[in-house]
Amino acid sequence: FTSKMAITNLVKDQKNDHVKRVADFSRDTIQAASETLVDEDDISKGFIELRVGFHSGPVIADVIGSRLPKYGVFGDTVNTASRMESNSETGCIHCSETSAKLLMKQDPKMSLISRGNIRIKGKGEMHTYWVGREPDDIKKSSIV
Repeated sequence: FTSKMAITNLVKDQKNDHVKRVADFSRDTIQAASETLVDEDDISKGFIELRVGFHSGPVIADVIGSRLPKYGVFGDTVNTASRMESNSETGCIHCSETSAKLLMKQDPKMSLISRGNIRIKGKGEMHTYWVGREPDDIKKSSIV
């Protein structure tokens, strides 16, 4: 299993729909992955499974190192986004309350399902949301 990170608004401001774009991209990526075989020569390995998490906020970006310079993005926003992903479920999109509030404004038709307060490592209790749908085995959440 591997994790990837994507960032919007890093170089210049975008339209006021960046969280909607992230949610749409996440949904489309999960769908495409679920239709892609892990190994075309061995279909018994099944299809690619993804989980997604995102958060909205400021970051710091810079080039680190002189011999082997690497571009890095740092800050609490990066850590929180990582925690949203690691606390997500296969085939689902998990986001922070900060992102959920922005998404409600940017796309009022997008389904957001409260996950309630959950314990997030290094953050404490956070109110989080499922975007689009909740995991099939979790039916205790309230619909926003």
